[in-house]
Amino acid sequence: MAGGNWTRVEEFFLMSFSSLPTEIQSLLFLTFLIIYLVTLMGNSLIILVTLADPMLHSPMYFFLRNLSFLEIGFNLVIVPKMLGTLLAWDTAISFLGCATQMYFSFFFGVDECFLLATMAYDRYVAICSPLHYPVIMNQRTRAKLALASWFPGFPVATVQTTWLFSFPFCGTNKVNHFFCDSPPVLRLVCADTALFEIYAIVGTVLIVMTPCLLILCSYTRIAAAILKIPSAKG
Repeated sequence: MAGGNWTRVEEFFLMSFSSLPTEIQSLLFLTFLIIYLVTLMGNSLIILVTLADPMLHSPMYFFLRNLSFLEIGFNLVIVPKMLGTLLAWDTAISFLGCATQMYFSFFFGVDECFLLATMAYDRYVAICSPLHYPVIMNQRTRAKLALASWFPGFPVATVQTTWLFSFPFCGTNKVNHFFCDSPPVLRLVCADTALFEIYAIVGTVLIVMTPCLLILCSYTRIAAAILKIPSAKG
């Protein structure tokens, strides 16, 4: 016991599929397994091909490799445990395992948002400044943009996960979801989470809206540049 009626939670149970019949769970397992393997093979193939072919060593494929790596990471964090709950009905996940899963799901998800914004900027430079594109998007610039895209995931994931798992948990330890996501885990907390929820909402809006605005800005500039091109009729 840890003060009052609070009990230290050692593990959680992922309950999203537990109420389904065995036949449905088996069907879902096969479906998700196929999608998972296709996703892994597809992204791995993108990485290998773009590395092996010198013709694909352009900035666009450099960022595409980064995106494929993030996709692989995101899937590895969530899907294997989900498949385990469907195949072996092993719904238990340790306290540390749950926190780790949440941390990396935030990390890869946030980084993917910002990388998509970086890729949109790359397309803007390629289309609107084609002659200067190789100079602007040199190897150093590419590396800096990739690093800038990967960085936001660290503070967001660290603050969100550390803060949430510092709360006391009481009552049930059953997570009504197929992985340790923030909202369903937050429902198990027996403390005032108002400040955390405000932070989570504001943070989510900023994390989603900032890349979206950057993407919108890039493609708006691209559309404007295309519309300025004289037609064949003059």
